[in-house]
This record gives sequence, structure tokens and C-alpha cells, in this order.
Amino acid sequence: MAETLVKEQKVAQVPKVSEPIFGQKERKLLLDPLTDNNPITVQVLGVCSALAVTSLVAPSVVMAIAVTAVTALSSLVTSMVRNYIPKSVRMIAQLVIVAVLVTIVELVLKAYNFTIYKQLSVYIGLIITNCIVMGRLEAFAMANKPWRSFIDGIGNGLGYGAILIVVGIIRELLGKGTLVGVPIIGASNEQVSYFINTAAESGFGSFFSWYANNNLMVLPTAAMFIVAIMIWIQRSRSPKLIDIS
Repeated sequence: MAETLVKEQKVAQVPKVSEPIFGQKERKLLLDPLTDNNPITVQVLGVCSALAVTSLVAPSVVMAIAVTAVTALSSLVTSMVRNYIPKSVRMIAQLVIVAVLVTIVELVLKAYNFTIYKQLSVYIGLIITNCIVMGRLEAFAMANKPWRSFIDGIGNGLGYGAILIVVGIIRELLGKGTLVGVPIIGASNEQVSYFINTAAESGFGSFFSWYANNNLMVLPTAAMFIVAIMIWIQRSRSPKLIDIS
């Protein structure tokens, strides 16, 4: 009996090891979606908006920020209330949470940058049905603590946004010869002066006299090809991803 009491006292005296706020698990949740678990190139989710809003860099950046904010905050809120949501209506509850956040994002964007709001059109509202957002709520937030769910949401939003921005840069530069509206390469005229003037008869620009901006890059079809090439490059460099999706 005495030995049992001594053992219980020793167990009681052992301090609990608290997990770090941003440890190895959190870093993995944040960084994995940028590489080997990217929502677009690996999970092949959220492709529709990647094709539709990436003709210019600015809308791509705004869409990336919007999805990251909605994914992170909806994961946080869902995780906080997950124990109070009946399983039979969990999808409806998740949709309500996402819809409220998307409405807030839409109203803020409409108030502060109406031009970008018009460019993105209905695609801001369609974040509600984005597979990435709903997928993280169902697969992660419903089974994990709020902080880790929040980090997971940020990571997946950043992974999604990184692809959008890269595709936007390629399409705007090759399609319009600009980056964020700044003229980079093309034939200068009275209205526009490009940094690399392909119409120049001498100087640096004359080396690019063969170049012409391709209007095909402005179409969603070009985004599909670019995303496909990115998937091919990533999976050829990481053989473990070949059988995924």
C-alpha cells in the first residue's frame, strides 16, 4: 500500500510537457502545402479559379489573400465549435461559417478596391464552394485544435495562392507584356513605352525584335496548360507524388 502511494506521488510530481506554439508539427502544416501537398498541383483542388482569375497578377494576389483569410479563419472557427456541431448538419454549419466570412471579404473588397472586385466578379462568392476550403474543414478542422487548424488553413491558402500568383505572372508577362500593369516587353508606341522595346532598331530592345506578346496567354486555356506543366515538373522531380490523385 505504501509503495503504491509513493508511486502515485511520483507520477503526480512529473510536470506535463507543453507543446510549443510553433513546433515541428505546425511548421509541417504551414510548409507542406507549398511543396509536396500543394492544393492545386498535388491535390488538384481549386483549379477552376486558378484558370479564371489569373490573367493578371493583381487579381491573382487579391484572390490568394481572400482564400487564405477565409480558409484560415473558417478552420479556426470550425475547430472552436466542432464539439457543438451535430454530425448530421456539420456540412451545413461549415457552409454557414464560410459564407459569413466570404461575405465580409466581398464587402471589404467592394468598399476599398472596386476595380479588382469587378475583375474577380462572381469568383469571390464562389470561394464558398471552393474544394480547398471545405476540404480542410472536413478533413482537418473538425478533428484538431483551433491553433493547428488555423495554421493548416494558412498553409493551404498560401499553397493555393502561390500557384495563382506564378500563373498570373506568366500569363500577364507573356500575354500583355506587363507585370502589375507596368510595361515590361513589347513594341513601344505613342501610348505605351515598354522597358524592353521590341520595335527598337538598335540597343538592347533590338535583340528581342523576334518577340511578340501572345494573346492566347490571356485565355483560360493557357492557364490550364501552365498548371499542367507545373504539375508535370513537380511530379517528375518528386517520384513519390506520381501516384497521388
